[in-house]
Amino acid sequence: MQVTTVGLDLAKHVFQVHGIDRNGQVLIRRQLRRGELIGFFRRLPPCLIGMEACSTAHFWARELAALGHEVRLMPAAYVKPYVKRGKSDALDAAGICEAVTRPTMRYVAIKSSEQQAVLMLHRTRELFVRQRTMLVNALRGHLAEYGIIAPQGLPSVPKLREVAEKTRGAALPELAWRCARLIIAQLEEAQVRVAEAEQEILAWHRTNEVSQRLETIPGVGIITASALAATISDPRSFRSGRHLAAWIGLVPRQSGTGGKVRLGHISKEG
Repeated sequence: MQVTTVGLDLAKHVFQVHGIDRNGQVLIRRQLRRGELIGFFRRLPPCLIGMEACSTAHFWARELAALGHEVRLMPAAYVKPYVKRGKSDALDAAGICEAVTRPTMRYVAIKSSEQQAVLMLHRTRELFVRQRTMLVNALRGHLAEYGIIAPQGLPSVPKLREVAEKTRGAALPELAWRCARLIIAQLEEAQVRVAEAEQEILAWHRTNEVSQRLETIPGVGIITASALAATISDPRSFRSGRHLAAWIGLVPRQSGTGGKVRLGHISKEG
């Protein structure tokens, strides 16, 4: 008897392994520490390994594929129906092992380290943009309590600062001005960080042919083009553009029964 399929439940330190043979008989059901994982699969003959697509799944998929195994990542929402009643690492690994053998299962393409780096760059920029928005909203809210307002939008922040500085010591108490100055300093720092992230994105965009081709589409800029090029590992995994749109989420929510189908709005994810 030889293990042909393995369900691997990922974690930070303790991993659960569930292995079966071609007849479905369970041969392996055990826990592994993080340092034991590579050694265990190095001794195991090449087999099919299923994992849920999570933050560390792409790294482990590359490591296990380098050992000669066939690795498939699946969305967690598609694995959940195969998990038996209850919640434990052993049941999750068994459900993953069952799901990866289904002929209609949909899989997530394994991303390279470069693709993950570009997506990390986009998430870093998004984090700085959120922080910048929070600082602007905080500044506007605090100064509005003293009757100091300015037109909405990021370009109006310098004007808001100018008005606050002119009313310093009069309508705006000195202590309130010092607090506003701290927020403004943090806001300027966030602006610099956003600009640095965008420069990094632009530099990568100029070295990637796919991203440059996507930019030629009307309405698609450098940010969107580079994000799409890094997110979609292999376009050939989609049978048509409609499948790609559905994968991204650019389709209306469908609800139907008894032959009546109702199409709703596009989801927030899309």
